[in-house]
Amino acid sequence: MKARAAVMVAALAFVAGCSDDGGEPSGSGTSATSPSSTTPTPTSPGTTSAPPRTTPTAQGPVKLAVASTVATGIEVPWGLAFLPDQSALVTERDSAKVKRIAGGRVSEVGEVDDVDPSSEGGLLGLAVDPQYPSRPYVYAYYSAGGDNRIARLTYRDNRLSDQQVILDGIPEASIHNGGRLRFGSDGFLYAGTGDGGDRPNSQNDGSLGGKILRITTDGKAAPGNPGGRLWFSKGHRNVQGLAFDGNQLYAAEFGQNTWDELNTITSGANYGWPAAEGIETVDGMTNPIAQWRTDEASPSGIAFAQGHVFMASLRGERLWAIPVAGGKRTGEPQAFFTNELGRLRTVETAPDGSLWLTTSNTDGRGDTRDGDDRILRITISR
Repeated sequence: MKARAAVMVAALAFVAGCSDDGGEPSGSGTSATSPSSTTPTPTSPGTTSAPPRTTPTAQGPVKLAVASTVATGIEVPWGLAFLPDQSALVTERDSAKVKRIAGGRVSEVGEVDDVDPSSEGGLLGLAVDPQYPSRPYVYAYYSAGGDNRIARLTYRDNRLSDQQVILDGIPEASIHNGGRLRFGSDGFLYAGTGDGGDRPNSQNDGSLGGKILRITTDGKAAPGNPGGRLWFSKGHRNVQGLAFDGNQLYAAEFGQNTWDELNTITSGANYGWPAAEGIETVDGMTNPIAQWRTDEASPSGIAFAQGHVFMASLRGERLWAIPVAGGKRTGEPQAFFTNELGRLRTVETAPDGSLWLTTSNTDGRGDTRDGDDRILRITISR
């Protein structure tokens, strides 16, 4: 593994005027000013207290609580995926290492080659083959110094080997790299990409930037994709969260200076960037089902459980719970753990129905706390 030390700093994000990865955006569009009266407005609960908190929804109230600390001392955790034995693999963005968490113990299982970390790039998303262990593969999304790539690696006997790039040519920059991977119930691999800092990529049908890709495990276009292309949807700025409720896909997306988004994803839909940010009326473009000011969110990973999309927020330092059903929002989003845990990067639904939530305080943009970065087990109750 030849992961180089990151030489691009968060200041690049400031120059670009964006909120990606939780950097302070430039411009005046970051206040908590509410949208117009016709736009749904998320609630802002402020600092939370120790007891579990309640979100009223159509499905009934839901409560979240930190049940335990699963692991400590993880350096910039990014991707997290569970194996059939209920152990988990987690990627470290800057070191290019993959670690296994089992029985409360953390061990290194290998590194991904050719990773080139930057202020927002490096070793990012991770997914386990849905037919594991008969197909003993895991898939990694990473920045390689000229493009972002998706590789398939063999994972056997708690070791990674036989790295094979199945897709390359995804636009890369120090910012806007996307990176989340998720298998759908159709058996195909979905990947969220960013525009690579070049806005026209998002509307360019020939670019892999600013898209949600849908591919086979060999990196080919999945059957049924629009026009037989590699992508499933377009017009995205920087997708870092993907989650399924059955066949319904949701995606979290970084905004520029004003609105971060949660979108319901449908085949061939155009989500507006760069012509639209947040809820706007633009012909032929699809609005998000929820939006947040960038200082309340800067979202990364999302997970679905118990009728909610749970969304980890970096700059916002909170976990949002958004009630959804059938691709629609059914109630007001509510924030949990605001300013209690620091920056939050990834949330995944564990085999036991709880959530695993990672902090991201060692990424150069947060205040490091004892034990950071940590993986926490969050229980959901009603």
